[in-house]
Amino acid sequence: MTDSALAERRAAAVARGEAPYLVVDQVSKTFGTVMALERVSLTVEAGEFVSFLGPSGCGKTTLLRAIAGLDPATSGRISQAGRDITALPPAARDFGIVFQSYALFPNLTVAENIAYGLRGPSWPKPRRAQRVEELLSLVGLAEHIRKYPAQLSGGQQQRVALARALANEPGLLLLDEPLSALDAIVRLHLRQEIRALQRRLGVTTIMVTHDQEEAMGVSDRVVVMSRGHIAQIGRPEEIYRNPANPFVAGFVGRSAHFTARVDTPPGMLQAEDDGCRIEADAARGMLYGNRVEVFIRPEDVRLSRADAGGAGSFAVTVSHLEFLGSVCRLTLEAGTHRRLEADLAPDAAQALGATPGAKLAAAVPPARVLVFPADA
Repeated sequence: MTDSALAERRAAAVARGEAPYLVVDQVSKTFGTVMALERVSLTVEAGEFVSFLGPSGCGKTTLLRAIAGLDPATSGRISQAGRDITALPPAARDFGIVFQSYALFPNLTVAENIAYGLRGPSWPKPRRAQRVEELLSLVGLAEHIRKYPAQLSGGQQQRVALARALANEPGLLLLDEPLSALDAIVRLHLRQEIRALQRRLGVTTIMVTHDQEEAMGVSDRVVVMSRGHIAQIGRPEEIYRNPANPFVAGFVGRSAHFTARVDTPPGMLQAEDDGCRIEADAARGMLYGNRVEVFIRPEDVRLSRADAGGAGSFAVTVSHLEFLGSVCRLTLEAGTHRRLEADLAPDAAQALGATPGAKLAAAVPPARVLVFPADA
C-alpha cells in the first residue's frame, strides 16, 4: 500500500468514528520494588500525533516501551487497531521506532540501513529498492543513498533513522526523544519536517520528549506525566492555558508561583508572604480563608509607569532584564519575597524605561490568574 493510500485509509477511519486506534487500559509497570507506571490509561486516535511530556523519571519512556513490547506491562491491557497486543513480542507488533541514539548500523550504507527490515517474500529485491528510493526522496536524502552514517550530519542520520522506521509501512510510529542529541536550530527544523511528514502520511505517532516547546509545537494532544501517573491530557493550548493541577501549571511553560489566602470580596486573594492583594476569577466560589497556590504567566503581566498604574495594580521593581530577541524578559520584585516575570516587546520595554532598578506598576487580568487549592 502506498503512503498516500495509507493516509487516506486512516483519515477514513477517523471520519467513520471508529474505535480509538490505540488503547492503553490501566497499565502498570514495576522494576523490582519500583513502580514506574501505575494504572495508566489513555487512547490515541488513528492519524493522531501525541506527545508524552514530563521530567526525567516520570515514566514517559517506560510507557512508550510498554506499547512497543520492549518492556512489557506488568499489568493492564494494550490494544492496537482492535487487537490485544499486551503479551505480544515486539516483532509481532505493528510499529516503527526511532531512538534517541539513532541506532544506525555503521557498517551499512544509508540504503542498506533503511532496507534492513524489508525482508521475506513480501519484499522482493525490486520492491525493496523502490521503497528505499521513495523514503530517501521523502526525507530529502536521495543524493546520500550510498553514504555511510559517519559521513552524515546528526540531522541527516536522524532522517535515515526515521526513514528506516517508516520502511515497513507501520500503523504506529514511536519516537523516543528523537531530537535531543541535535543542536537547537537543527531540532527546530527537523521537528517541523517530522510533523509535516506525519501529516502527509497520516501515520499515528507517539513521541516522548522532555522539551515542552517541542511537544507543544507538533502535537495534536499532549500527555503530561508525573511519577508514573498521567497528570493531564489535552490539546497544547488547553494544557498551557487550563492546567489541571499545580504540577502541570508549574511544569508546562514559565510562571511565577506563590501561595495566598482567599479573601473578600469574592475573587480576591491575599498573598501570604507580603499581604499584596490580587483579583482572580478562578477564586470566585472558593471559601474565605482557604489556602491556594497561584501561578502567573510572564505574558499575562501588564506593566505601566509607576505613576500610571490603575485599579488592581501593584508596585514592582525591575531586578533583571534578559534580551531574547523578539521579547525582553523582565524579572520583577513585588513585595518582600514575591518574584514575577514579564515578557515585553523590546520597543515596549525601552519606552517604559524598564531597566534594572526601575519602579513600575504591574497588573494581571483576573481571568489569567491560575489558582488551585493548596492540597490539589
